Amino acid sequence: MITYPFEFAKTRLQLVDKLLKASRNPLVLIANVAKTQGVSSLYVGCPAFVVGNTVKASVRFLGFDSMKALLADRDGKLSGPRGVLAGLGAGLLESVVAVTPFEAIKTALIDDKQAAKPKYQAGLVSGTMKLVRDLGFRGMYAGLVPVSLRQASNQAVRLGSYNAIKTMIQLATNTKASEPLSSAATFAVGSFAGIVTVYTTMPIDTVKTRMQALGADKLYTSTLNCFVKIFKEEGLLTFWKGATPRLGRLVLSGGIVFTIYEKMLVLMA
Repeated sequence: MITYPFEFAKTRLQLVDKLLKASRNPLVLIANVAKTQGVSSLYVGCPAFVVGNTVKASVRFLGFDSMKALLADRDGKLSGPRGVLAGLGAGLLESVVAVTPFEAIKTALIDDKQAAKPKYQAGLVSGTMKLVRDLGFRGMYAGLVPVSLRQASNQAVRLGSYNAIKTMIQLATNTKASEPLSSAATFAVGSFAGIVTVYTTMPIDTVKTRMQALGADKLYTSTLNCFVKIFKEEGLLTFWKGATPRLGRLVLSGGIVFTIYEKMLVLMA
């Protein structure tokens, strides 16, 4: 909830600007939307995002822990490549179970909000239900391929880099693999993993957003076609539009999520 305006700004920056007047500066965009449309407009699609992230986090860490147990060596340690592989599997699992349908709803609602005559803003529940009916099952899973690629790469990089840095710190401090880092160290490592994730996965995140926009089926024939069109018509740097607000969200959420995750492992041990 706290970081959602950053997610809103990131998505708006990645979408085609239908009104052709939105600022490309995320902070200016947030301020302008709050001033002209009200603060509540910054939370369009937030319920779907919150529910999706709750389910996603559960699936991600359960999947990651299961795969870690399968791939770890006799001492319980996970090598860098195996950590990436475990993260890749967790990302694919969460993309199918939780991310794709909820991201489709969130993106479509944000895209609809910038239209001259929005169709799905009449009410929180009624607007969302109308959108879900109009999208149907196929629409809810629009962008499954780029979402799967994004989540797999996100978690491969995020969980893989987190695990690798955590292992390096444990080795340097002669800490056992089963012992958690301090809360401060965990927060710092989680935040750094978030920075690495943002800049390495932004291109596929942008393609994912475009593929889930309203009317995307009329603009793009496939994930590859979307990638090529953006590159040819808008340039390479377009793939990193929205990186700054996404960075603000993932650095903060990365530190918080991994700190809670490590605390939960201690409680469950």
